[in-house]
Amino acid sequence: MLRIVLDAMGADNGIAPVVDGLLSSLENKNFHALLVGDELLLKPFVDSKHLPNAILQRIQIVHTNDFMQMTESASIANKRVDTSIYQAIQLLKKGEADACVSAGHSGATMSLATLQIGRIPGVSRPAICTCMPTITSNPSIILDAGANTDCKPEYLLDFAIMGFHYAKKVLGYSSPRVGLLSNGEEDSKGNELTKEAFKMLKHYDFFKGNVEGSDIFNGSVDVIVCDGFMGNLVLKASEGVASSIGIILKEQVRKSFFSMFGYLFMKQAFSSLKKKIDYAEYGGAPLLGVKKPVIVSHGKSNARAIECAIYQAVVGCETMVCDIIQEAFNQNK
Repeated sequence: MLRIVLDAMGADNGIAPVVDGLLSSLENKNFHALLVGDELLLKPFVDSKHLPNAILQRIQIVHTNDFMQMTESASIANKRVDTSIYQAIQLLKKGEADACVSAGHSGATMSLATLQIGRIPGVSRPAICTCMPTITSNPSIILDAGANTDCKPEYLLDFAIMGFHYAKKVLGYSSPRVGLLSNGEEDSKGNELTKEAFKMLKHYDFFKGNVEGSDIFNGSVDVIVCDGFMGNLVLKASEGVASSIGIILKEQVRKSFFSMFGYLFMKQAFSSLKKKIDYAEYGGAPLLGVKKPVIVSHGKSNARAIECAIYQAVVGCETMVCDIIQEAFNQNK
């Protein structure tokens, strides 16, 4: 049976969304869960759910009473051997788990995954790969979304190769189109980093050229490549816009009886919009480029986000995404 290890500690909202998300996923997927954290907190919470034995038997609590605080530097993660994320990564490293999910300290997760599990040979730097909503039925993916704030051109080439194969083999896109995020579509646009990366990428059939910020959402490309600094700004700005749209719509609907009446007829459309732009529906973000599946979730993840992150981990294992990326680098580099 597939084994998923969860770092239960360190998320913004405590253990509740992590455990609740896990329980929901166990109802829909057949896997064994290793829940790493303080047993004095986790066991009473799990027991309070009065779960059927069929689910309880698939949950194992691995005790550790330390965890990485969000305010701590990721640089110390490799020395804090008793933290929940360190122990979770160790279970993955030793082969006692097949994938890892964490909504705790993202920097620590990425650092430990790289140092303890290791990079896929040929990959210069792992990258966070996150889904973004588009006007089409398929989301686009952007990478790097925050793992590498300072990049070299060859890093962006690696991101493009990983993104292409993730979109093709995991998301099922027949011919993924890759674009390089820049300040204009013209070949001459961009800073020194993107100009040099463009020269490397133009030799690949999947590369469609420079793209602008709006192309992330209009479906003109499937994979958007950028450095982690820019990618994280895009991600956070997008989350802010989505949240603001929801607040503005609610305020406008409440302003008059006719608006509220009209909302009744548009309720299904608004619900579909909310679901499409809700980060929770996309779960976490795979850390592509390490040897085993690692999913980095938002610190403020709710139960639905954790549930979807676990589904991503399951899909990563079932599609053997790490092997696919390894094979891609064996062929391309």
